[in-house]
This record gives sequence, C-alpha cells and structure tokens, in this order.
Amino acid sequence: MSQARAWSVALVGMQATMVEVEAAIGSGLPSTVMVGLPDLALSEAKARCRAAMASAHQNWPSNPVTINLSPAALPKAGSHYDLSITAAVAAANQRCDRAALERLVMFGELGLDGRVRNVRGLLPALLGAVRNGFERAVVPVGQLHEASLVEGLTVLGVADLEDLFAVLEGGPGVVAAASPEREEEPAVRLDLADVIGQPEAKWALEVAAAGRHHLYLHGPPGVGKTLLAERLPSILPELAPDEALEVSAIHSLIGLNLEAGLIRRPPFADPHHTASIASLVGGGARVALPGAVSRAHHGVLFLDEAPEFPPKALEALRVPLESGRVVLSRASATAIYPAQFQLVLAANPCPCGNATTVGAVCHCPPMVVRRYRSRVSGPILDRIDVHQLLRPVRLNLLSEAIAGEGSAAVAERVAQARERQLSRLAPLGLRTNAQVPGAVLRKRLPAPTDPELLTSVLQRGQLSVRGVDKVVRLAWTIADLGGRDRPGRTELQLALALRRGEPREAGAA
Repeated sequence: MSQARAWSVALVGMQATMVEVEAAIGSGLPSTVMVGLPDLALSEAKARCRAAMASAHQNWPSNPVTINLSPAALPKAGSHYDLSITAAVAAANQRCDRAALERLVMFGELGLDGRVRNVRGLLPALLGAVRNGFERAVVPVGQLHEASLVEGLTVLGVADLEDLFAVLEGGPGVVAAASPEREEEPAVRLDLADVIGQPEAKWALEVAAAGRHHLYLHGPPGVGKTLLAERLPSILPELAPDEALEVSAIHSLIGLNLEAGLIRRPPFADPHHTASIASLVGGGARVALPGAVSRAHHGVLFLDEAPEFPPKALEALRVPLESGRVVLSRASATAIYPAQFQLVLAANPCPCGNATTVGAVCHCPPMVVRRYRSRVSGPILDRIDVHQLLRPVRLNLLSEAIAGEGSAAVAERVAQARERQLSRLAPLGLRTNAQVPGAVLRKRLPAPTDPELLTSVLQRGQLSVRGVDKVVRLAWTIADLGGRDRPGRTELQLALALRRGEPREAGAA
C-alpha cells in the first residue's frame, strides 16, 4: 500500500485546526472512499479532483483510494480541500515528491478543467496555519492579495493543476505581488450635514460615536432616525490594525472579496426586519456561519423598525450585547464568533406613527400602542446606553441657514475623544468607555466628583445597577468630548438625561 499526506485547515467558527489529508492506494477494483466527517460539498471533491487530474493529463489511480481527513472526529466543510486531496493522491501514486508536501498548506477549489477557484475563509485559515508553524502556502491566484495580508508566510499562487505540480516539483509558482494603491472612492460618503435640524439627536449621535455606546432613536416617521443611523459610520474613526484584521477575517469567512486589502472602515450591517434568528446571530446545519452581529463586529448594527423584528430575534441579542461574542452550539461542533458591535435601534411610537406627536392624530387604540412598544423588551432597552426622542422639524426647508455641521468636523471631535479614552484605558487592555466593565469602572477609575446624584436615582428605583454603570460611562465620554480629565456633576446630569431620553437642556439645568 502506498501512502502520502498533505495539509489544509478546517474552520469551526474562527477557530482554525490543521487537517492532515492522507491518501492510501491499495490493491483491488477501482474505488474512492473519503472518511473524516466531510460535508456534501467535500464529499463531491472525489469527482472534481478525478476530472481535474484528467484535464491536467494526470491519471487517477486505477486501484482503491482511501482519503482520510484527520482529526477524524472534527466536522469538515467546504471545497477548499480539493488541492490538498489532489496533491496527496498524486504523491501516493508516485506523481510528485512526498517531501514537497511537508509543512505546505494548500487551499483551492478545482474546476473540472483543472482551474483553481477562489475559496471562502482563506484569511482566517492562513492565520491559523501561521499560528501552527506553517511558513508556506498554496492559494488560488485570484486570492494572492488576500493571502499576502498574513505576515510570516510565503504565498504561492496557482491558476490550475499544472501550476500546482510545478510548485511541488520545486517551481516558484506565482509569488504574491504588492497590493495596488487604493484610490479614493468616487462615491460620495453620507454626510451628517444632510440631516435637517435635530441638534439634540446629532449630539446624542456624537456621544454614542465617541464612546461606542448603544443608541435607541424613537419618534414619528420622517424625522430623520434612519438618516442619522446611516451616517454614524461617517463620524467613526478608522479601525486599529488588529481590529481591521479581525473584521477582514470575518468578511473573508462569509465570502467577500478582500482584493483591495484590509477593511479599514467600521462595517455597517442593517438587516431587514423580516430577518430570522439565524441570520442575526448566525446559524447553520453542521457548522454555524456568522450572522449580522458578527458582520458588524467593531462596527454598527442598525435595526430599523425595531418593533417589527420578531421578538425572539431581538431577545437573541441579549447575550452578545453583554459578552461581545456569539456561541453557536451544534451536535458535532461549537462555533464562536466575535460580536463587539454598536447597536442602533430605530422605532416609531405606534403602528401608525403618530402617538404622542403634537399636531398629529393617532388612530391606534391604547392597547395596540402599548403592545407595539412592548415588542422591544425592557431587558433590551436596559442594555441601550442612549435613548433619544426625535420630534418633527418645524423649519423652513428652503432656508440655507438650517444646514448643520458636516461629518468631518464631528469626526475630528470623536477622534480626539477616542484618543483620550485610549490613553486612559490602554493599560487596562481597553479602548472605549463602553467596553469598561462595571468592576473596573468603580475600582480602577476615579469616581465622578458628585456621585450623590446617582445614589439618589438608584435609591428611588429609577435606574438599575446596570443603568448606573452606563450613566457613568456616558459621563466619562461627555468629559472626553469636553476635554476634561474627570466627569463632574454637569457630565452626570447630561449622561442621566441621555439615558432617560430627556432633552439636553434638562440635563444641563
């Protein structure tokens, strides 16, 4: 019996495990058996690899072939194993040197004509290979730039099976070229100046952006809730290098193109209100795939018309909002995805949208209004830092005087506030005020100068303990925006007003 092995990577969530692809050729009638818990796409690799080798003028063995994917108890999914399967079979059939396959990890889907196609999840798989000591990788030529984002790895690109066999014979393959210079996007970025009026809501948006606080916008239709939420990314700073690598790895896993390099801007996910639980938090039959909360990692998750979402889907956000990750357990494996997102909810006051609006007539019965508002539960609202009521704009829309600040000016203040937070929180391993745990907030950071205000509110039952912590975090963010080293009574009053959804003047009074 002749044997050989090659290497690839299995991804369960963001956890990468090296997979040893073994091929053994025995004696007897022709057959091909694959073991090691392959999914349907991987099981079909036998037919793809056989046809691709025939197109490359390489014969598939005429004896029984057994392909083992080890560790055998780990579920394997996807078509990226095609290259490693083909290489292992060819080496077992004495078509290439077995030593060339050692410490070489391979990714790529094969077409029937021998072409090597792009695969999903290449970036996190290569990062896992580097962590396991691999220094060389073979990838599809169309993903050379994505593979070049991983440091400490020699990347060889192959366009077809002939290129693969040339690499295994000692050829250089196609070495990853430098990523092309990125040009400025011609599309106009959404600007905060497009929103007419709503100075209170814009200030709340600025505070939320500076501290990465969750935001709840509610009010009648047409007042600018969606416009404000869509412009939140325009005032957020760029991602840090490690954050950009995490976000890019998730987007690679869901199959998005990274030809232009790492994703530097915070992502923005806005699922429709008909979204299921699986599409929001992730799901799948064998190995769960990431959902909207993971696609919004280090970015913004915007749920427009929040009461229209299925209540169970909204309740599924409770744990990710607190833990910053999603744990999806299946019978065969448990997938863990990061989910440190900034949640923005937008809601009307009732189905017709006119309840509590001055000058408008609401046609909804009181019980309908109450039931509609209760669709966003108390535990979810308690996890939201900033509650902002938007009222109808009473301005002359043709007047040029109503134009507000643009995103560039606000983004500069947000960036300065983020720098103050980073200098204070970096020794604790944190970046923003919203990330500070309650224990750290109370024991490791200076207390606000006038904490009696919060004590009285807590004793009257107007805030939960979680709510008090969120008010203190907001006060720190307001102090950072104002250039102060410690929040005082004014910052606490403003933070309390944001938490309660009161006007800014009420907090400053």
